[in-house]
Amino acid sequence: MERCKWAGSDPLYVAYHDTEWGIPVHDDRTLFEFLVLESAQAGLSWITILRKREAYREAYDRFDPAVVATYDEEKIEALLSNPGIVRNKLKIRSSVNNASRFLEIQREYGSFDAYLWKWVDGRPLTGKWETMEEIPAKTELSDSIGKDLKTRGFKFIGSTIIYAYLQAVGVVNDHQTSCFRYREIQRNPTV
Repeated sequence: MERCKWAGSDPLYVAYHDTEWGIPVHDDRTLFEFLVLESAQAGLSWITILRKREAYREAYDRFDPAVVATYDEEKIEALLSNPGIVRNKLKIRSSVNNASRFLEIQREYGSFDAYLWKWVDGRPLTGKWETMEEIPAKTELSDSIGKDLKTRGFKFIGSTIIYAYLQAVGVVNDHQTSCFRYREIQRNPTV
C-alpha cells in the first residue's frame, strides 16, 4: 500500500496519515482542535504535536471552545507550566483568544463548519501532486481565509498555518496522487 512520503514509518504518523489527515471534517470541536494544534505546531515538527496530542486534549478540556474561551490568567499559567504541551506564551494566549473568535463565527454562521466549507462550496479541493516537493506551503485560498480570520481578531494564524489546517481537515486533498488515501477521498469526498 503506497502512502504519502511524509508519513514515513513512525506508527503514530502512519496511523494519523491513514485515518485522519485529509479526510473532510465537519465537527466543530475537531475543527477547533486542529486550529489549536496547527498553531502550536508553527516552527516545530507535526510529529512533536502528535506525540503531545493527548496531553493537549486533557489540558484544553477536550477542545471545547466554549470552555477554552473562559480561561483566565490562572488557567493560562497552568498551561504555561504543563510539560505535556508546547509552553509558548504567544501560542497559548492566542488559543484562548481564538476560542472566543471561533464562538463568534459559530454564532454568525451557525457553525464553524459552515463558515469554513463555504470557502470551497462544500467540496474538497483536490491537488494533483506526484511528489511532496510540488505541494505548496500556502495558496490564494489560505491567504484569503487567513486574512479573513485575522480581520475577525484571530491571532497566530497565517497563510501557511491555515494551509496546513485545510490539508489536515480535508478542505484540501493534498495526498500524493500515488497514495491510497488520495483515491479513496476522490471516490468519497464527504467521508
